[in-house]
Amino acid sequence: MAAQEISFPGAGGLRQTGRLFALAATVLGMMFRRPFQVREFVEQFWFIAAVTILPTALVSIPFGAVIALQVGSLTQQLGAQSFTGGASVLAILQQASPLIVALLISGVAGSAICADIGSRTIREEMDAMEVLGISPIQRLVVPRVLACMAVAVLLNGLVSVVGVAGGYFFNVVMQSGTPGAYLASFSALAQLPDLYISEFKALIFGFIAGVVAAYRGLNPGSGPKGVGDAVNQSVVITFLLLFFVNLVVTGIYLQVVPPKGG
Repeated sequence: MAAQEISFPGAGGLRQTGRLFALAATVLGMMFRRPFQVREFVEQFWFIAAVTILPTALVSIPFGAVIALQVGSLTQQLGAQSFTGGASVLAILQQASPLIVALLISGVAGSAICADIGSRTIREEMDAMEVLGISPIQRLVVPRVLACMAVAVLLNGLVSVVGVAGGYFFNVVMQSGTPGAYLASFSALAQLPDLYISEFKALIFGFIAGVVAAYRGLNPGSGPKGVGDAVNQSVVITFLLLFFVNLVVTGIYLQVVPPKGG
C-alpha cells in the first residue's frame, strides 16, 4: 500500500521546491557522465545565442545610459563628478549585466526550452525514452542547461562592453563629462574580482534559468494549456530566484572581497 503524502499548509510548494532542487542536483551529476550529447549542446547553444544576442545588445544600451545619467546626476549634486565613471561602470558590471543576461535567457530561451520539453512530455516522449533505457535528463535537459550557462557567460561580456560604452557616450556627450576622468575613476575603483563575480553570476543565473525551464517542462499540466501555464510559471519562478540569488551572492562578495583601496 502506497504511503500517503503528508498534507499541511504549504506542503505542495515545499514538495515542488524539493523536486526542483533534486532535478538541479541530478543535472549537476549528469554533466560529467558520458556519453555527452555534443550535437544537442551545439544546436541548443546556437539557438539560444541566435535569439538572445540582438535583444541583449539593444537592452544593454539604455540600461548603461540610465545608470550613467543617474549616477552622473547624483555625483554632480555631491560634487564628486570625478567618480562618475567608476561608480556607473561598477554598477553595470556587477549588477546590471548579469541580471540583463539572466532575464533575457529565461524570458526568451527558457520559455522556448520549457515549451519544447513540455510538449514532449504531454506526448509521452519522455516515458518512451525511459522505456528504451534513455535518460531524458541526460539526453535533453543537460545539454540545454549547459547551453544556457555558456551563452549567459558570453553574453555577459557583450552586455558589459556595450553597457559601459553606452554609459561613457551619454556621460561625456549629455552631461559634459571628461573622457579622461571617466576612465581614470574606473581604473581607480574597479578590480579584477569585479569581472570574476560578474561572470560567476551569469554562470549561476544561466544554470537556474535552464533548470527551472526544464523542471516546469517536465511537469506540465494536462494538454496544451498546461504547457502554456508551465512556460509562464517558469519565467516567473526564474525571476524570483534570480533576484534572491543575486542578493545572496552580492552580499557574500562584498563581505569577502574588500573594495579597492579599502
